[in-house]
Amino acid sequence: MTTLEHTDGRGLPSVLPVGSRLSAAVRRGLWWGVLSLTGGVERRGRLPRGGCVVVANHSSHADTAALLAVLDARHTPAIGAAADYWFGSPWRRRICRRLAAGFPVRRSGGGMDDLLSMADELRAGRAVVLFPEGTRGRNGELGSFHRGALVLAERAGVPVVPVGIGGTDRLLPKHGRLRSALVRVAIGDPLPPTVTPAEARDAVVALHARTTSEPLRDSPARRRVAAVVTSRWGLPLAFCWAAAEALSWPLMPELLLAAACAAVPRAALKMSLGALAGSLAGGLLAVQLATAGVQLPAPLTTERMRDEVRHELALEGVSAVRHQPWNGIPFKVYGAEAGRAGTGAAEWLAASATARGSRTLTVGLGFAGLGLLMRRHRRQYGRYLALLGGGFATGLSLIVHGWN
Repeated sequence: MTTLEHTDGRGLPSVLPVGSRLSAAVRRGLWWGVLSLTGGVERRGRLPRGGCVVVANHSSHADTAALLAVLDARHTPAIGAAADYWFGSPWRRRICRRLAAGFPVRRSGGGMDDLLSMADELRAGRAVVLFPEGTRGRNGELGSFHRGALVLAERAGVPVVPVGIGGTDRLLPKHGRLRSALVRVAIGDPLPPTVTPAEARDAVVALHARTTSEPLRDSPARRRVAAVVTSRWGLPLAFCWAAAEALSWPLMPELLLAAACAAVPRAALKMSLGALAGSLAGGLLAVQLATAGVQLPAPLTTERMRDEVRHELALEGVSAVRHQPWNGIPFKVYGAEAGRAGTGAAEWLAASATARGSRTLTVGLGFAGLGLLMRRHRRQYGRYLALLGGGFATGLSLIVHGWN
């Protein structure tokens, strides 16, 4: 098997299989991606070169994912897992080994032997991750540390690295459901293998406190947008904006959703459904007004757009509105031309609900995902708005020019 040379904690040469490092890199990418989608993950500090025993606080099953997402793949981290739970059935064993690089540690008899069996792995440069509390804690309080991790570090002659994890108790509470939360991991300075359990615990407590006390840097613009979106005016704003655009207003509701859903991802579904309802209501009114011979102003539209819509309606009937989300022609043009063609209200509502629903919900949820990915970069929200406005103006100009 191909190997790469490293040095262990004492500066002596050691080797780790390339395949193990590749597997660790894949696991790191997987869990970083998952945590990015559920609120983001931040890391402070790095592991020292060579093997080490990582000791961390434990309040959630998500702690393992957080550590695998931030620890360097060159250390091929292995996670100590309760043998009676994670290795009690074949499917759990496979999940633990493949997705978490877990190894079994018995909690009643033989646990020390299980730990000491990893001494050679440590000397080869690997990081062994252990939760010295032995079980998940509650309410952010750390329990007492068992000696096993420190005995292993002393036996292998490698340092002990304290790590504080914050946010996982909100992301996946004990006996709770998964929800969005930013996870922070603080990696401390190495401690000698002769450190006492109390000293190791104190170091982890201090790091854990740092992860929970540091405020998340934010943008004043995002806070103001979030205040509006989460207020009683958020849903009416989405409805009225979309309804106005379906009648005459030149700015698409997707622009509002791009700003609102990125600022407050949890409000994405509410805002998207509000915008969809507004589009359908405004479109229905546009059809009725056009049927009655009322012609509303339609800024930033062209005669060629109207010709194209009339041609589509003549060939396909009201189902032609399905082209609207993708061809750049505003929804109000379809509504007005459908009304002039004598399209019935029920027929129009059924066809437009599918067309507008696919676009509005996709855009809203897509920007909510972007907002989750941007969570740790909230302070850049003002720049995001500037880029969004510039990109929208450029795109709109190109569309109008293309239909001239």
